[in-house]
Amino acid sequence: MRDNAGSEKSGSEKVELLQGTLDMLILRTLLFGPAHGHQIAKHIQRTTEDVLQVEHGSLYPALHRLERKGWLSSKWEVREQKRELKYYRLTAAGRKQLAKEESKWKALAGAIARVMWPELGSYRASTEGSVKDAKDVLAAQARARPGS
Repeated sequence: MRDNAGSEKSGSEKVELLQGTLDMLILRTLLFGPAHGHQIAKHIQRTTEDVLQVEHGSLYPALHRLERKGWLSSKWEVREQKRELKYYRLTAAGRKQLAKEESKWKALAGAIARVMWPELGSYRASTEGSVKDAKDVLAAQARARPGS
């Protein structure tokens, strides 16, 4: 994982992905349509505002693994700049797997949110909004309290 200046982050500064999360992010990225590896990595980087930067040493083994499982298909194509690139596509089985992974991720994120911010009570990130939204609500409530 690299920071946005391109320098290697120390072990304590790296954002480590839970096992399987990269697979889910790749599947989700390809929901928008076919893409080659560099496009997939850039999409994840841009979408996460540079928090996640997928290295080629992680991306390509994941793409090959997903293809072996039948969740992706690939085809070499010549497009812009007349370069041959391998484009990956989500299969029907990949769409089903993405739905399963999203469901598991929402449950996990909700469980973590309840541990991290118990003051939210029964708040569930998966059904009522993002954890950031919940933290914003809590901050507004704290500002509104007398003596705050």
